[in-house]
Amino acid sequence: MSLLRSSLTRSVPLRDSTLLCSRCLSSRLPQRISSRRTFLSSPPFKSDVADDQASTTIHKTYFSSNRTAEGSLSKDGALSSISSANSTTSNPSIVLPASSTNGTISESIATKSSQELPHRRRKRLKEESSGNNLAEPVIPPDASAQLSSISSDLPATSIRRKLAAFLALTKPRLSFLIVLTTTSAYGMYPISSLLTLDPSIAPLPTLSTSTLTFLYLTTGTFLSSCSANTLNMLFEPKYDAQMSRTRNRPLVRGLLSSRAAILFAIATAASGLSLLYIGTNPTVTALSASNIFLYAFVYTPLKRMHVINTWVGAIVGGIPPLMGWVAAAGQTATTGHDTWRDMLLSEDSIGGWILGGMLFAWQFPHFNALSHTIRDEYKRAGYKMLCWTNPARNARVALRYSILMFPLSIGLWWTGVVGHGFLVGSSVANGWLVKEAYHFWKHQGAKGTARGLFWASIWQLPILLVGGLLTKKGLWDGVWRKLGFGVEDDDDGYYEDDE
Repeated sequence: MSLLRSSLTRSVPLRDSTLLCSRCLSSRLPQRISSRRTFLSSPPFKSDVADDQASTTIHKTYFSSNRTAEGSLSKDGALSSISSANSTTSNPSIVLPASSTNGTISESIATKSSQELPHRRRKRLKEESSGNNLAEPVIPPDASAQLSSISSDLPATSIRRKLAAFLALTKPRLSFLIVLTTTSAYGMYPISSLLTLDPSIAPLPTLSTSTLTFLYLTTGTFLSSCSANTLNMLFEPKYDAQMSRTRNRPLVRGLLSSRAAILFAIATAASGLSLLYIGTNPTVTALSASNIFLYAFVYTPLKRMHVINTWVGAIVGGIPPLMGWVAAAGQTATTGHDTWRDMLLSEDSIGGWILGGMLFAWQFPHFNALSHTIRDEYKRAGYKMLCWTNPARNARVALRYSILMFPLSIGLWWTGVVGHGFLVGSSVANGWLVKEAYHFWKHQGAKGTARGLFWASIWQLPILLVGGLLTKKGLWDGVWRKLGFGVEDDDDGYYEDDE
């Protein structure tokens, strides 16, 4: 007994503490145990904790450490990890196995994360995301993919299934945008009888003719756009299947046959061009036909050959406003005497070319930002796009054409198409676009700048087009006369001349 007692009274190194039980260890180190902070000796309990409770704490800590070292886990994993962490902190000489250390760190991180305030957590995650330069979030699927999903959920014999699939072929959002640019240019043409707010200044037949022409132009443009988009999908099903934005298109999923798509493209092209020829003039019809050819047979195959395809696509986007302008110009033409040169190359056509230039320039910040978010998919599918062949140039081009929107907007006001209010609205919209394009160029599309530029372009274009319609020169003159404002008629001048 004396030998055993003498062996227990000898100084034992802390690294051999596993040779002692918890009761003996607590008796040997009373001062260090009482001064250390454990899970049960935290501030709320430190004033009322008894010696036997401290001994129980050491007992749990000791056996938890042993169980972890042996590879087994205690019932209460959280308490075991916390106890192990406390013992390691207070006793640096005790070396825990790697597995125990990792478990303790994981538990401490989880505890810290649960106690973190929500706004600080969001800030930390945002900083980590920007620091790691994570990939940009992909732009949501287009309308064609969404319609294809709706069509696939319907019964195979349902008529709605076929209608949804055919509508998906048309790229509805893109077709609607083309119609918007065409009709906006038609409405901005300087004719008092087009979209006037004072019908008394123009004869009723003229108003009826312009309204009918507007309907022909709208319907014909939409059908022509449907044909071009269908041909585009018809030529690229195996490439569309390799990209997340296009792999749900109807031809990729087999919702329609290639034969049905060809017949639909021919039918929409024939009907659209016929309506434009009957309701507008041959020049508008020729512009629409050339647009179908450029988009389907030049731009589409060129995407896999050279990056110049983006400039060709921008030309396709700039033609619809010119179509609307020429359709309005045909209203004032004398039958059989005004040729396509008079409608396209005269002084009165400058406004149409400026609107076409605005749509041409707008394509680059819009598409370059969109393509940046899916640049890896473009590369994998074999499309030659600046977003992956030359990312720095991709950002420079977007910024360059965003700045070009300023002189084009000023030119539209300078030629007398719109009033002074357009300068204010267009400057704000263009300034927003340039700001986002600058950030896109500065950060090379990182930190959410690509997505910011994309959505800025989505809103900037309707602001310009609708703003141009609302500030059309002379549009509000009839309203001001009715309200007693504005310039009076020059009837008094005749009396002065007579006197």
